[in-house]
Amino acid sequence: MGHTDLSDNFVSAQGSAAEAPLFVLSFRHRDELASAVSHAGWHAIAARRADNAEQRFLASFAMVAVVDARGAFDDGLAAVRSLADAVEINAASLLVLVSRTDVDRLDELVAAGATHYLASPFKENELLQTLRFAERHAVRLAGGLRAIERRREIDVEGVLAWQANFQSGRATISEALRRRLGAASRDISMIALLNQLVDRDRRAGRMAIRRIFGDGKPTAFTHMLADIGGGEERVAQHLRLDRTRGLLFGTIERLDHDSEAMARGGRDALTGLRDAAAARRWIELRLGGGKFYVLLFHITRFEMINTAFGRDTGDALLQSIARQIGPLVAELGGKRSIVARTAGAEFIIGIEGLVDADRVVLLAEQLSAQVERPQLTGAHLIALSSRVGIIESREDDASVGDLLRRASAALAEAKVSDDSRVLMVSQERHESAARDAALQADLRGALDRDEIDILFQPQVSIATGKVMGVEALARWRHPEHGELGATTLFAVAEQSDYLQALSAHIQQRATRLAANWPKSLANLRMSVNVNAGDIGLKDFAENFLAMVDQSGFPRQRLTVEITESGLIRDLGPAATLLADLRAGGCRVAIDDFGTGYSSLAYLKALPLDYLKIDSKLAQDIAGSTRDRIVVRGVIDMARALGLAVIAEGVETEEQLSLLAREGCNYYQGFLCSGALTASGLERLVAEWPLT
Repeated sequence: MGHTDLSDNFVSAQGSAAEAPLFVLSFRHRDELASAVSHAGWHAIAARRADNAEQRFLASFAMVAVVDARGAFDDGLAAVRSLADAVEINAASLLVLVSRTDVDRLDELVAAGATHYLASPFKENELLQTLRFAERHAVRLAGGLRAIERRREIDVEGVLAWQANFQSGRATISEALRRRLGAASRDISMIALLNQLVDRDRRAGRMAIRRIFGDGKPTAFTHMLADIGGGEERVAQHLRLDRTRGLLFGTIERLDHDSEAMARGGRDALTGLRDAAAARRWIELRLGGGKFYVLLFHITRFEMINTAFGRDTGDALLQSIARQIGPLVAELGGKRSIVARTAGAEFIIGIEGLVDADRVVLLAEQLSAQVERPQLTGAHLIALSSRVGIIESREDDASVGDLLRRASAALAEAKVSDDSRVLMVSQERHESAARDAALQADLRGALDRDEIDILFQPQVSIATGKVMGVEALARWRHPEHGELGATTLFAVAEQSDYLQALSAHIQQRATRLAANWPKSLANLRMSVNVNAGDIGLKDFAENFLAMVDQSGFPRQRLTVEITESGLIRDLGPAATLLADLRAGGCRVAIDDFGTGYSSLAYLKALPLDYLKIDSKLAQDIAGSTRDRIVVRGVIDMARALGLAVIAEGVETEEQLSLLAREGCNYYQGFLCSGALTASGLERLVAEWPLT
């Protein structure tokens, strides 16, 4: 790793500024908190233990220190006291997160040195706004951003640090590092500094430097560091690039047992599996080497478990899942594999060696099948579903982040796929990303070009055989790719942050079309979909009802459908929205019931009129006795709550007969008809048999 190569990297790495460092000390929520702030653009230097907190904060060069004292107030208070002097001297901010029950002890935090606080429960955006206020406070204390940059020089007492100028090839090391290395001067060549890495750690250092010159984002790696006495210890090297001044900064963190495990990648405290840092380290060590596979394994809608049964039940379920998937992975991948829990109900699985793609896909199918068996947790028998995204490593994977972004894209595609719960993205599929990007660009003009059609799928009364209503569905007439269905359309809209605009267009277009139906359709109801993003819009119910009135379609014939995921994501606003819509004259249906865990508790709490059984569940009724019992239970539950039941995806007379026997009220599906134009719907209603 020579001076010339690194200089070339530096010269070609001009771009946006790097992420600002943020020091995080969280006794119980480190991974979740670090993930949240990292996604928002901060570089989190996170710890779970308060040992050497002051020194770690100084080495981080952060403007804001966060102490998460939720559920551990006394530990948090002690940490605030230990950090207070360093925070004050460096004109930084000290934000403390506290439990609501500890708010009456805020005076103790203020006395200890805290400058800001936030009480739980809080939403992620509230945390991020509070961090921005704290950051602005620190900037003003320090005398502006230039003063902040000056403060981030290497001369902090006791800190092992260096800065390098790649135009000159020289590095300046801190006095503490000079003493540690036994160097005669603080000014040394960059080559001499890099030679401090022992052979086995040079690959990690090379990859870290490539990463930071590639994307400019702070990064880190661990290595052994020798001292003048001939000893050595493992340290973490934190790198930060200042493009404006042409400098690369390094700070060296000495690792104790706990922090060493964290830097290498330790264990997830809940499941005993490896943690996210371990997974990233596993990938990092294999970049540029032989072939390996990465699987992102996601338990869908797991938040419903926590909402319905409580976090203790959810945690017990995750522990059970971990015990099940670990042996399956070990059987295929052996000691070369890794299973790690990242956050929530998502796992990273890494497999290397002489394993072909078919065997990896088979493993993913086995994992999904194992998890989707009913899980017994305490007194609860819980059904789960899963999705898996798989990628194969490539020679041009420049960083762990690049590879994980590809894996995340594969998982995202698996989540919206109707065909398979497991999706492996090959090189050919990767190349289709250009097509996806083009579709996202095309969608923004599709509304203006009138390419989005509204079709209507009939809903039939099982008792009378009459068509009683329709569901409005969207199709995209793409000039190049032909007709694209709702799954593709909404996936593209979500990826391009165009979901709300598309949703509003479909709602408005559907009601206007239905308002102009002929008299033969004048008694039909119509259902339109409301997505999870609509729920968060200010005054959505009021604006929606005004739009319906303007269209001329009667409110009393309109049903609003919302999915389980939309409800559970933010139950309070969802309940308020549905109540407002019902008060305005609309009816309300919960859509796709049975695709995840479905809670009786929130069904009782919400103002609903219809329950729509997911097509897969409805089609399963013609399968085993067990499947019929599940459907019967759903219908009985709906009947007990006074809800009418609509079965989606009905395709055969056998399915319809069994649904009728169990008490289902309505159905839609190809047994009657697919989605139709308004004229096609008119013909069907005129010809449809009454019995």
